[in-house]
Amino acid sequence: MDVKEFIRHALQEDTANCDHSSLCCIPSTKNAYAKVVAKQEGIISGTSYFTAVFHQVNPDLQIECRKKDGERIFVGDDIFFIRGQAQSILLGERVALNILQRMSGISTLTSQYVDCLKDTGTRILDTRKTTPNFRFFEKEAVRAGGGFNHRMGLYDMIMLKDNHIDFGGGISAAINKANEYRNRVNPALAIEVECRTLKEVEEVLHTGHVNRIMLDNFSPTLLSEAIGLISRQYETEASGGITLETIRQYALTGVDFISVGALTHSYSSLDFSLKAS
Repeated sequence: MDVKEFIRHALQEDTANCDHSSLCCIPSTKNAYAKVVAKQEGIISGTSYFTAVFHQVNPDLQIECRKKDGERIFVGDDIFFIRGQAQSILLGERVALNILQRMSGISTLTSQYVDCLKDTGTRILDTRKTTPNFRFFEKEAVRAGGGFNHRMGLYDMIMLKDNHIDFGGGISAAINKANEYRNRVNPALAIEVECRTLKEVEEVLHTGHVNRIMLDNFSPTLLSEAIGLISRQYETEASGGITLETIRQYALTGVDFISVGALTHSYSSLDFSLKAS
């Protein structure tokens, strides 16, 4: 991810290099002081990108950050202090806050899931259900909240999901083709296979040569049975409709990972306010 290029596009989208509201009433010589205040409790993330937006607008702006990514913040906390040209502060305000609010919302939700997994040994994973062109930031926010990243995209592991299996001639055929491909293209690629039933789990175990088995839409009871069948031969991952209310039940089965798409598609942005001071 080229962060500078991303910020350039975001600023261009918002301003087209012109802020009529500021130009009409604030002299270019006017210097100002502003601060960003937390309006909700949560886990902050995206502080470096907040600063990067303002420095791309105007490198002379002075930015002081009082919090670190992954730190818990509370209502009324002062997060940033900004000094410099008033027009520049207003030009970068919305883009910088948009990134900070969204990333902090993700890290806050992730931390809630992580808290549910205490003392279980199970780790929380994100998915590819991300905002187009914002995945890099969303994945980083998951890490700030104490979660772990699944693959970044289609390019860094082999994941045989239901459609790959159906189009590829079944589980055994898809796994065999995946291993032929891996050996030819990149032996370091991990192979994960999605299973929808215990019968499919048994077929994967019979075929072998995978790294992880994803157990999709299993109930906790059925998941426990599948974990017993797999018997630590491969890493295990549970996925599909798992919520804050049910995740601990799934974790107590002994599954290694639980992936939750909601981390990056159903979060609420954390609220911050930038005010002249």
